[in-house]
Amino acid sequence: MRLGVGAPGSVPGDPHPSRIGPHRLFTLLLLGAGALLHSGCRPADRPADLVIINGAEPESLDPHLVTGQADGRIALALFEGLTRYDPRTAEAIPGLAERWEISTDARVYTFYLRTNALWAPGEPITAHDVVWSWHRILDPATASEYAGVLFYLKNGEAYATSRLRDFSQVGVAALGPYSLRVELESPAAFFLDLLAYQPYAVVPRRQIQAHGDRWLHARPFLASGAYTLDFWRLNDRIRLRKNPHYWDAARTRSDIIDLLPCVSPATALNLFLSGAADIVWDKELVPADLVADLVPRPDFHTFDTLGVYFYRYNVTRRPWDDVRVRRALALAIDKRRIVERITRGGEKVADCLSPPGIANGALVYQPPAGLRPDAAEARRLLAAAGFPNGQGFPTVVYTYNTQESHRKIAVELREMWRRELGVQVELRQLEWKAYFRAQSMLDYDLVRSSWVGDYNDPNTFLDLFLSENPNNRTGWRSAWYDRTLRQANAEPDPHRRQGLLQTVERFLVEDQLPVVPIFFYVGMESYDTNRIAGVYPNLRAEHPLRAIARVPPQPSAPR
Repeated sequence: MRLGVGAPGSVPGDPHPSRIGPHRLFTLLLLGAGALLHSGCRPADRPADLVIINGAEPESLDPHLVTGQADGRIALALFEGLTRYDPRTAEAIPGLAERWEISTDARVYTFYLRTNALWAPGEPITAHDVVWSWHRILDPATASEYAGVLFYLKNGEAYATSRLRDFSQVGVAALGPYSLRVELESPAAFFLDLLAYQPYAVVPRRQIQAHGDRWLHARPFLASGAYTLDFWRLNDRIRLRKNPHYWDAARTRSDIIDLLPCVSPATALNLFLSGAADIVWDKELVPADLVADLVPRPDFHTFDTLGVYFYRYNVTRRPWDDVRVRRALALAIDKRRIVERITRGGEKVADCLSPPGIANGALVYQPPAGLRPDAAEARRLLAAAGFPNGQGFPTVVYTYNTQESHRKIAVELREMWRRELGVQVELRQLEWKAYFRAQSMLDYDLVRSSWVGDYNDPNTFLDLFLSENPNNRTGWRSAWYDRTLRQANAEPDPHRRQGLLQTVERFLVEDQLPVVPIFFYVGMESYDTNRIAGVYPNLRAEHPLRAIARVPPQPSAPR
């Protein structure tokens, strides 16, 4: 049966009704009810097969422009690439391409598209659409922050950075309507996984050329994925409708899905417990003070994930251009205090950027040790940089986006830096879009950040800080880092590659510190497995919407 609110502190069908005490849950539901009136998170006025609390209001649904995880989940339901994610493992499986061949040197791929792959109105999706889509995201005029994901294509980076003007020299070409040749700069063991990621999604040329920036509003909506966009009502919901022309429509499990924008953990939990939502994604929508009460519940799920929480320095500003200052602030942080007192979800302290257990071809990657807290060394470095006991140090502005957990972490960091270094910190909270804009424009001193891996390889974390990667967002550049990371990715021997990757990561998090890792995420999601099928825990927390459905109620046994 569907979860609903019964007596305070109990949920019908919950075998452990006392796991959240009556007073705690009653207070939470009162808070949630109040927030519900003001947040825009309200139940659908028409029934949907599935209702999901998805996080912040999307910045865009254009797969070449989205930057947030909440945006990307929806974009991947609307637009597909040559491969797609397996719902159980998040590994790459055939998508718009039904098969492919790989050259002996692993640099050339030949893809064969499905002849039954159609745009939502019924027009064929061809290899020319793929070429045009990849041209669009690499075009400097598009200004995609994820263009760097296509730098693995031969001459992809040169074209995106305007060093090359002729796109025909980029390593992608249609061999015919349904075949495609792709050439890489060097072998990339994770390339098929990359193709499932939204920057490689195929978008409708005709619609974009006809309507420009408003192409997502045009009708009919031209989707290449399992769903079409029914409507998007700001601060209300996004409704997706099953795409009858999708090549795998017969196995798309839900006809209508509503995704509600919500950033209030109390409101999200209220909607879930009241039965107004079937699923709540993301740890950020879990009330931090209720984690211990929620963990034992059978409808609350935790799992390891490829995610890291960190902050960035803007190294184009003083005093952050001095590595001694960056190192001093990093050494003054007691990360264990943050995970034990604030996040409290079983997160592991992060002294490096790559999470433990990440794959590296046939090996399990072993990241470098990173830095350990050392307040005395932090004070010595700050004095050597000209700021003994914090004297003369400018007021620091630490920026974070609207989430209570981010505010609590920011407050804790402020107190550590004041106590250990005499540094004064002001906190700046921005809503989601302004927060991303501030990072992109380098309009910050320090900014809280996070990254969830796009594929199961250390490179998904390390290539963020290549000089030309738009996701760098620190102003930090290193020709040695760029050259050595590219050398690592071209190295066929997994042991030598691991050594190079370790050297690169050590340089990033121990020597240069444009970023400071704090902890590795633990995935947290709410859904009742008796009510919802098709959600499988995996390292990437990737749950394709096409695979998820509400389980039909079972008839009661005769008495």
